[in-house]
Amino acid sequence: MKAKPFENVKNQIGFCGIWCGSCVAGNGTLRELTKRYKEIIRRYGLEEWAPKDFDFTEFMKGVTSIQAMPLCRGCLKGDGRSNCEMRTCASNKNIPECGDCDQPAACNNIELLRKMRTGARRAGLFVKTENSDRQKLIEKWTADLKTKWPYCVLFCLNSE
Repeated sequence: MKAKPFENVKNQIGFCGIWCGSCVAGNGTLRELTKRYKEIIRRYGLEEWAPKDFDFTEFMKGVTSIQAMPLCRGCLKGDGRSNCEMRTCASNKNIPECGDCDQPAACNNIELLRKMRTGARRAGLFVKTENSDRQKLIEKWTADLKTKWPYCVLFCLNSE
């Protein structure tokens, strides 16, 4: 049986500290939402109700295209930014993530790291910034996702 997308990324915190399990592109949220959205549109016959100037066919092509986007496996499994400076630096220092670096003041990537973390938080992703128990943090974040829209759709009983 093929693993669900969330299972593929739920235990990954990237080198930058961003939790892959909270990313809608990799954890399956976007695919699940578009699947359900298409079901609702078809069930209610919204094509008949759309305004006459609305190109329903093109809209559905867009929804289908979003649903077909490849899932990200997470940077620890080779996806994410292909030339990630944080991945290179952390790997060279043999540390799991930037938050574990003992030389943060000398970081050449600090501005990029701040920008990525700020953007991730703005998008609703979870970011590890302090040295803490990774597994406990992932368990807490997973519990938080179960109640947070749109991520909660991943945990609905009728989800495939």
